[in-house]
Amino acid sequence: MNRLLTVSPSPHVKGHDSVRSIMYGVVISLIPALGVAVYFFGLDALKLTLIAVIASVIFEWLIHKFILKERPASAFDGSAIITGMLLAFNVPSNLPVWMLVVGALVAVGVGKMSFGGLGKNIFNPALVGRVFMLISWPVEMTTWPANRFHLTDGYTGATPLGMIKEGIGNGKTVSELMDQVPTALDFFVGNMSGSLGEISALAILIGGIYMLMRKIITWHAPISIFGTVFIFSAIMHTINPEMYPAPLFHLLTGGLFIGAIYMATDMVTSPMTGKGQIIFGVGIGVITMLIRYWGAYPEGVSFAILIMNATVPIINRYTKPQRFGEEVNNG
Repeated sequence: MNRLLTVSPSPHVKGHDSVRSIMYGVVISLIPALGVAVYFFGLDALKLTLIAVIASVIFEWLIHKFILKERPASAFDGSAIITGMLLAFNVPSNLPVWMLVVGALVAVGVGKMSFGGLGKNIFNPALVGRVFMLISWPVEMTTWPANRFHLTDGYTGATPLGMIKEGIGNGKTVSELMDQVPTALDFFVGNMSGSLGEISALAILIGGIYMLMRKIITWHAPISIFGTVFIFSAIMHTINPEMYPAPLFHLLTGGLFIGAIYMATDMVTSPMTGKGQIIFGVGIGVITMLIRYWGAYPEGVSFAILIMNATVPIINRYTKPQRFGEEVNNG
């Protein structure tokens, strides 16, 4: 009897990582970005992050318990914490608390639980909440307080992307406008206005390297996004440098880093294969630049990722690997 075989479906080779360990690994990777946000924006950044996390966990627990009528275990596996942190990282530090709570409800209730919960949602929940708030309260979501340190003289607190887009629309040149925004080093470390978690490319890069080392994410989507944005902006800058900023400006400003490293690498809402993730990333990069140059908003990363989320089933279908063996033509 002790020699009986157990028959089970694939996968037959399993790793040691669990959903909980992966999710809390992502939470750990977000700590540097949270630290930079608190450093530049003060305790308001920590307050909003804690409120978004608590609201997301509570809403997921309530939906599991009273609507889905099932054990609310996933409310504490770390996924709701990530949703709350990423949602907070996509808002200004002066956003009214009640708006953030509503955004958390939409992120969890609509973006995640309406599809059946963790592993079944087709759109990134935090971005669903963020876009809902942006459409519902555009003034509050685009009013950027300057950080608590003195920036370049004449800098008003608008995001660099917003300032450049508005200035070009008013007939100014890139050369004139670049004198009014922070330096590339400021962009890299986070000394500028913007959403809590998007300001520091350095902090997000540290988190991304940690996730790569833990094998929580792969390089395919982020590198293809960065490469596409670089090539697209380099071509436009070459065509007209007085209307289109240099590639480095587009890489270091806005939500490109947090979108590429955290939102586009979401296991549930991104393609399964490396080839598919590259296609996914190229699409995000192209749509982002189209919105930045010719859209109504100065930033387009959130919209680009949500649009490409909808294409993931098609990408998976046409990039899935072949089964073992080969087709034989007997005709």
